[in-house]
Amino acid sequence: MPTVLRVRGYRFFFYSLDGVEPPHIHVENAEKIAKYWLDPIIYSSSRGFRSSELSAIHEIIEENQHLMLERWNEYFSGRG
Repeated sequence: MPTVLRVRGYRFFFYSLDGVEPPHIHVENAEKIAKYWLDPIIYSSSRGFRSSELSAIHEIIEENQHLMLERWNEYFSGRG
């Protein structure tokens, strides 16, 4: 589970087998988890987060989209 970013108590990561899907990021905080597509940034699913937290997560992803896509491409290039 490569971690891409930790900010404001959230951990942004992807699973090592995620490369079969389009670029996306998982985010967790305690027992809460969510998934967002990265290009374009679209909410996919979540468990446990309030809507205000999902809005804050979306903002963090917007601010770091380039980094997240870069890390995704670095990790999954040549795999598969």
